Amino acid sequence: MANFNFNKVILGGRLTADPELKTTQSGIPVTRFSVAVNRRFTKQGEQPQTDFINCVAWRTQAEFITRYFRKGSSICVVGSIQTSTTTDPQGQKRYFTDVIVDEVNFVDSKSESPAGGSTYTPGSYQTPGFASDAGAPHFEEMANDDDLPF
Repeated sequence: MANFNFNKVILGGRLTADPELKTTQSGIPVTRFSVAVNRRFTKQGEQPQTDFINCVAWRTQAEFITRYFRKGSSICVVGSIQTSTTTDPQGQKRYFTDVIVDEVNFVDSKSESPAGGSTYTPGSYQTPGFASDAGAPHFEEMANDDDLPF
């Protein structure tokens, strides 16, 4: 039998709080945030259910998210699930599941976005302080995003 491993997650939802940029002891930027995702199906007569999914972004992805997204922003993240365990001070084992973010995308239209609805061009974002203005994010101003097919 072939060894088959596949771990890919795509989430679309809203941020539950403003993301906060932190730095590890070795100077690596990181942000932890939660995405509220509505479940696809609801039992008749019941309120829709929402899952709150913890995510972690590192380096330029972390800087990008904390710069352009706020509480309530629609966001699409692509990443992988990672689990970990720790023992609390009472000796109880605690389990954690996070989505490690590989990609992030805007979802809101320009008029709905708290960050102004800029279009992010993947691969163009440079770490602030490490590049000149020539390495700044490339954004394309859209005259009217109502004509977009999504």
